[in-house]
Amino acid sequence: MKKSLGAKTLLYPTPVLIVGTYDGEGKANMATVAWGGISCSSPPCVSISLRGATYSFHSIMEREAFTVNIPSEKFAKEVDYVGMASGKNVDKFEVTGLTPVKSDLVDAPYVEEFPLILECKLVHKLELGIHTQFTGEILDVKAVEDVLGERDNPNMEKLQPLVYETGFGTYYGIGERVGKAYQIGKEIGD
Repeated sequence: MKKSLGAKTLLYPTPVLIVGTYDGEGKANMATVAWGGISCSSPPCVSISLRGATYSFHSIMEREAFTVNIPSEKFAKEVDYVGMASGKNVDKFEVTGLTPVKSDLVDAPYVEEFPLILECKLVHKLELGIHTQFTGEILDVKAVEDVLGERDNPNMEKLQPLVYETGFGTYYGIGERVGKAYQIGKEIGD
């Protein structure tokens, strides 16, 4: 028998995303976001959700662009700091030592040190309650060649992305490979 936990934000695992934006004066900023993921295949889109009180919220509204940066495990401290500090009060790039790079495709910066970047133009926003969901069309994906595997796709073991455990507010790495999608299920039946 299962115990009811009530309505909670418990989706496991939750990706750890760093969203890059420029503010009204062109200052590069980044925010740690856990509410996000791929939301459409064609055109390729990613959605993130932010509260209206955040600095990045206003930047996305003004610039209609953002980047989604996938940090590797070795950047856990920087990721945590970026989630605690506000771009209103501090230059997070300067404090963390991370490097902002101007995207050639969208009006937003990405983080040079992170291995995987999605460059997005805002195509939709939806008020959901205390959060607004921003959907960005992915115009390009940039990856450090060291993390690429078959067919130039990122290899999870090389990428070493962080995930977030919402119930306890904890970061984790990805475990071992379990099996190949659309293959292991064939052992059960067609």
